[in-house]
Order: sequence, then structure tokens, then C-alpha cells
Amino acid sequence: MFTEICLERIKTTASLVGMQMATDEVLVDTLRGAGLKVTEPRVAVLTALDQNPHSDADTVFTRVLPMLPGTSLQAVYGVLAALTTAGLLRKIEPAGSSALYERRTGDNHHHLVCTECSAVRDVDCVVGAAPCLTPSEAGGFTVHTAEVNFWGVCPDCQNALNNSHTHTKETS
Repeated sequence: MFTEICLERIKTTASLVGMQMATDEVLVDTLRGAGLKVTEPRVAVLTALDQNPHSDADTVFTRVLPMLPGTSLQAVYGVLAALTTAGLLRKIEPAGSSALYERRTGDNHHHLVCTECSAVRDVDCVVGAAPCLTPSEAGGFTVHTAEVNFWGVCPDCQNALNNSHTHTKETS
């Protein structure tokens, strides 16, 4: 009964703030399949990351707050840690950025990071199987994952930079 009330409250609030969420069954199955109890904070965090992958804890907190007004940033950190430990979230830490979280796990994909606006996009493994890259010298390690961040400028920032250069030339 608690699970149904929890999900209904989260779903109602999510729809009021314009968030679409995974089906109730998917969220419940996801949590239970990882051996976790279904709680409002866990459902809210999963919902927030469904809508905003590659979010830091502050962004998740901001998205969760309308659904759970009594929650705290520390509670969100606790849920993020528990869901990451359970393998339901992936934590990535691009240089110069806060830790980011996403729901896409288990496929050893990589990331494109914009050096202008810090936008992050997923990119599939070049080879497709983990690890898709191997070090020239593994030093006795058995490698199971390769984590790669590609750094560059996203299309939106390229357009903005091009427009500012065009505007500068026109006014000169």
C-alpha cells in the first residue's frame, strides 16, 4: 500500500511541475530488482535523472524538491550514493566539474563534454564491448571498464561563438 501511495504522490507532483516519469511498474521493478526498498526519495531521484541525465546533486535536489518539499540536499546525496552503489546510477566526474549522475549503466559508454557550457552527451563505445579500449600496459590489472571523456565545443556553443564573431566583424 505504501508503494502505491508513494508513487501516486510522486507522479502527481511530477506532472504538476512538467516532468514525465517512467511507469510505476518500471520504477518499482528497478528498485526491487536491485534489492532496494521502494521509497519516495528513491523514486523522486530516479524520476529526476530520467528527465535530466548528467545532473549534479544540486540539480537533482532542485528537481526533487517540488515532489518532496521536506527533503534535504544531504538526503539526496544519500539516495544518489545508495543508487550508485546498487548499480542503478552511474557517477561520472569530468575534470573541473561536480560529480554527475545518470541512469544509463552497464554498457561502458563514454561522454562528450563541452568546454564552453559543460553540456554532456553520451557516446557509445567505438568497439561496443567493455572495455572498448585497452591500455598499452595494464600492469597486471584485469581491465573491465574504460572511461573516456571527449572534450570539445557543442553545436549550440559553436553557433553562439560564430554569431558573436560575425557580430563583432559587422560592428568593426
